[in-house]
Amino acid sequence: MAELLYRIGRFAARRHWTVVGAWLALLALTAVTYVSFAGALSSSISLPDTPTTRVSQQLERDFEGTGGGNGSIVVETTDGEPFTDQQRSAVVDLLDELRAVDGVSDVTDPFQTQDDVDASAEQVADGRRQLADGEQKLRDAQAQINLGRAALRDQRQQAREAGTLAAVREQLAAAQRQLDEGQAELDDQREKVEAEAPRLEQGAILSGLASGFRTVSEDGSAAVVNVVFSAPINEVTVETKEEIETLATDAGIDGVELHPSQEIAQTVPSILGPGEIAGVVIAAIVLTVMLGTALGAALPLVTALLGVGVASLASLSFSGLVEFVSVTPVLGVMLGLAVGIDYSLFIINRHRRQLMRGADVHESIGIANGTSGNAVVFAGVTVIVALLALNVTGVGFLGLMGTVGAVAVLVAILMAVTLTPAVLSLVGTRILRRGERRRLGAGHVAHDDEITDRDQPMSSTRAWTVLAVGVVALLAIAAPATQMRLGLPDGSTQPPDSSGFQAYEVQAEKFGEGSNGPLLVVADLPAAIGEDEVIAEQAAIGERLGNLWAVEAVVPIGASKDRTALAFQVVPRGAPSSESTGALVHDLRELRPTTTDGGEATLGVAGNASANIDISEQLSDVLPTYLVLVVGLSLLILVLVFRSILVPLTATLGFVLSLLAAFGGITAIFQIGFLADLFGVHAPGPVLSFLPIIATGILFGLAMDYQLFLVSGMREAYAHGADARVAVRHGLNAGRAVVTAAAIIMISVFAGFVFSHDATIKPIGFGLAFGVLLDAFVVRMLLIPAAMHLLGDKAWWLPGWLDRLLPDVDVEGAKLERSHPVQDGAAGTMST
Repeated sequence: MAELLYRIGRFAARRHWTVVGAWLALLALTAVTYVSFAGALSSSISLPDTPTTRVSQQLERDFEGTGGGNGSIVVETTDGEPFTDQQRSAVVDLLDELRAVDGVSDVTDPFQTQDDVDASAEQVADGRRQLADGEQKLRDAQAQINLGRAALRDQRQQAREAGTLAAVREQLAAAQRQLDEGQAELDDQREKVEAEAPRLEQGAILSGLASGFRTVSEDGSAAVVNVVFSAPINEVTVETKEEIETLATDAGIDGVELHPSQEIAQTVPSILGPGEIAGVVIAAIVLTVMLGTALGAALPLVTALLGVGVASLASLSFSGLVEFVSVTPVLGVMLGLAVGIDYSLFIINRHRRQLMRGADVHESIGIANGTSGNAVVFAGVTVIVALLALNVTGVGFLGLMGTVGAVAVLVAILMAVTLTPAVLSLVGTRILRRGERRRLGAGHVAHDDEITDRDQPMSSTRAWTVLAVGVVALLAIAAPATQMRLGLPDGSTQPPDSSGFQAYEVQAEKFGEGSNGPLLVVADLPAAIGEDEVIAEQAAIGERLGNLWAVEAVVPIGASKDRTALAFQVVPRGAPSSESTGALVHDLRELRPTTTDGGEATLGVAGNASANIDISEQLSDVLPTYLVLVVGLSLLILVLVFRSILVPLTATLGFVLSLLAAFGGITAIFQIGFLADLFGVHAPGPVLSFLPIIATGILFGLAMDYQLFLVSGMREAYAHGADARVAVRHGLNAGRAVVTAAAIIMISVFAGFVFSHDATIKPIGFGLAFGVLLDAFVVRMLLIPAAMHLLGDKAWWLPGWLDRLLPDVDVEGAKLERSHPVQDGAAGTMST
């Protein structure tokens, strides 16, 4: 590989304009394919086979008008007073316009719905009053009949005693018939009342269960318009949502504000905002300080930005065929920028060192490409493998995110080993500072690979201290991760000035937290029921649902077409992302309510809150498997590269420590709320569900990058005969400057995304920046050198049988250096 990269570097140096032109042509081609084939990005995340999706499919298949997704528009008066008749009329007129939007199945009138709910409750109350009055009348009539019967008995006895019974027998018989007829009529009325009583009681139960559900607030100042789509929410087109949002925003109703909910007003995050640009600026400053020239600093930035353009446009060209979650291209940009700058920097730094030793420009480019470029390829492939391994999780959108990230890293590698040599050829010795060029012209060359006094090993006491303090510090930072809860962003995490956030806040204040995440519950019955049994079953099952402590309201939706299932809307007491709502979903799924005939119903749960819980749990379940896969991969790769057992073991343990500490920092800030204001987190909540697994893959690859560039220098010095502990110090001194610069650049790029307005991008940016900070500066530059020092020669021990089995990958390009030694002498020149 090193020899091949050497030839590629030489070719790119000789044919620099051809290489530059080829990359520009590729950029133009990807731009054309993007314009021609790109589709809309999805702002919602879904998994194909979860309990929620199965219930949603059942609703779509078996229930009329319940298969589509839904969103809401929260309407409120600006003065906090109840809606006026004119305002209500204007809102109702707007609903007609919303119903006409393509993709909208129905739009509910909140005022009419609330009136119907109130009227239904009043009807139940009136019915119960009438029933009570009727029962009282029946009791009074029965008392009258009883009195009549008693009086008739007295008359008959008196007639018998007076001997006049025969004379009045006919009169008494007529009175008896009249009483019997009255009793029969009374019994008939009693049967009707007794038959009506259960239905009224069932209606009262259902009315009581639904009492916590409102579409107009109690003070009359806010209302919730429910928009029902003809397709599931993740299939609703961006055009449909934008048209709804435009109609709501431009409604212009005097004294009324309209806030489309997050499901409607979700926006695709911007790929490059002020924070991201600031990160690139910081990277430029670091490059300028390290390389000493503005020209040198510009080269990695230009190649990285060009690579990001090619990778992003190429990936998004497939968005018309495959559903892209909106965060996917942003992740590609993050990785493309970070590794693109770093990989180019590693090759440029090696080239500069060789030029200062007097190497010819073209020869130096070839050797730098074959040595540092070889390490770049190996490190980059490690990142790619870790990202592609996300497909093993079986989670579609996660695998696609990993694939897009891998494409970005692959383009960054290709850019580094082809375009970087070409551009270095164009700039010639101007990549060096003026002072360096003057010293080189005067015959002063550098000898930076010699063991010097500054390579004296650290003391063992210091090594033990660094190791102990570092491990304890990382474990302390990792402690909050034991409380980590996973979830997806809801309206509360959106920017405070966004429509989604305002809709969420108004609903939470006026209707309760649970109104932002109602659940759809389907009860599968043991057998089909008759039409006249539906209300009884709804009351029986609904009462069991309402008895759960976390339920605010239960509203019957209807029965399936074959009446083998009943559907309910359940409003939780807690917010969609709260622990109580998560527990409620589990309680509902485990509940087996008894039906009217003594059987048991089975419950399924759907809805946005339920979907978020299912996605989070599924990702949480696959995280340990993925972590084991990545750790195992780490050990195998490092054994292959360093031909050692203990070096890979310490590197992997260090990675696990830095990863757990990164998780601890994420949990502390984004879930617990520590330093939340500093990072713009106005609503701490569950950690983004796919962040741990994404961070694991990316941070693993980057950790191996820094391990490779630092420890390979130690191995090279040890292989050349240096004492093991001296080799540790020499490798650290030789690679520390470039790794420090590379880490700062990567942290800056990732940290730029922390200031994104998007609640999904923000924690990803922080997690990656914080993870790189801990791994590069604590693990790779402190703990690993300390551990390597304490291990001494044992660090490089490898069983003989394994040594014979392992291929020699020569990551450092030592064979290439021996076959193409850099000769000390005057710097080569070139014409352009």
